[in-house]
Amino acid sequence: MTRLPPDRMLRTLFDAALRAVSADRCLAPHLPEPPRGRTVIVGAGKAAAEMARAVERRWPGPVAGIVVTPYRHAVPCERIEVVEAAHPVPDEAGMAAARRALDAVKDLTADDLVLALISGGGSALLALPVAGVTLADKQAVTRALLRSGAAIGEINTVRKHLSAIKGGRLAMAAHPARIVTLAVSDVPGDDPATVASGPTLADATTLARARDILSAFGIAPPPAVAAALADPANETPKPGDPAFAADGVAVIARARDALDAAAAAARDLGLAPTILGGDIEGEARDVARAHAALAIGTARTVSDRPRILLSGGETTVTIRGDGGAGGRNTEYLLALALAVEGRADIAAIACDTDGIDGNAQAAGAVLRPDSMARARAAGLDPAAMLAQHRSATLFAALGDLVETGPTRTNVNDFRAILISSGTGAGPDL
Repeated sequence: MTRLPPDRMLRTLFDAALRAVSADRCLAPHLPEPPRGRTVIVGAGKAAAEMARAVERRWPGPVAGIVVTPYRHAVPCERIEVVEAAHPVPDEAGMAAARRALDAVKDLTADDLVLALISGGGSALLALPVAGVTLADKQAVTRALLRSGAAIGEINTVRKHLSAIKGGRLAMAAHPARIVTLAVSDVPGDDPATVASGPTLADATTLARARDILSAFGIAPPPAVAAALADPANETPKPGDPAFAADGVAVIARARDALDAAAAAARDLGLAPTILGGDIEGEARDVARAHAALAIGTARTVSDRPRILLSGGETTVTIRGDGGAGGRNTEYLLALALAVEGRADIAAIACDTDGIDGNAQAAGAVLRPDSMARARAAGLDPAAMLAQHRSATLFAALGDLVETGPTRTNVNDFRAILISSGTGAGPDL
């Protein structure tokens, strides 16, 4: 068995997961045949720039277009323009990018192709409110939803019905051109119509559902938003609309791909991997407690090699109070740490595959067997910091943050729990 410290083992698995879902590796097999007419690229999301570069490297004919990606996520492209905007709360740059994307697909014919490069984060980046709603209105609703604990599918249902470009409206603007959507999925279940709020795909959600979501989370929207969600004119185009009949869609990378790659890397290290699932949702600290119980139970079983529990998906954090520095992955990890405190046989990693966890400039963190003891020795109160949503502050103080910078992919959470073999801690922990 390869002998590595637990933090290096866990980081090796995370790196393997990231490589498996990079656009350069995943995109080429899904490219369609070139059309008789023009090829126009539009895209949005954390992977959009890297996807655009992969298209340029492999597309056999002329290509042009525009993609929008978060600040610090751009990469050089020769023919496709890359612009940057704010995420997760939209800004004026995102509005300008959305208008330019609509302009790029105007006046196309049935001989033309629109290749849509879509990934998580695109909902905020393509920010074009419906008539009567201001950018400030959308920003207010976005902030409220992000603090509420709503799942990503619920958030994007509201976003679709307040947008002049999402929820299939970009596709309607491009008709009669054929649209092929290539998506890097960051949503549990991998429904491409939910990724980036599905700008090129028919939408099965409704205005009524959007209103119900705001009500369920106690969000009182600005008057203009309430009026927009009551206006039948803002209903999105639905499945079965003939405008989508010739279009195609492929999910080119997803959480399960990352977990499968991590499992293969784990076996190479002499570990026994178990994949718990790639679409786990729920409050981050609740998921952590459930995983802690599973890890402790797993540690009681006899095995001749260490085990690794792998999972993905998108947990949520309901912000209570002002909030602090951290995101759902460091919050998960701190809750896990408290639940397994004192055990020398358990270590873990939890990171966002986009490289940025919540409002912290880190992907996530590593939990070592002695993390909580070191935190207390430094005068920190882990339970209080969890209650205050200051998980990233704690792991930063310990030097245990995982900092990758923007990865330019996004299949959401990556979690791995390393459990030593048999009785006791074992040689690797």
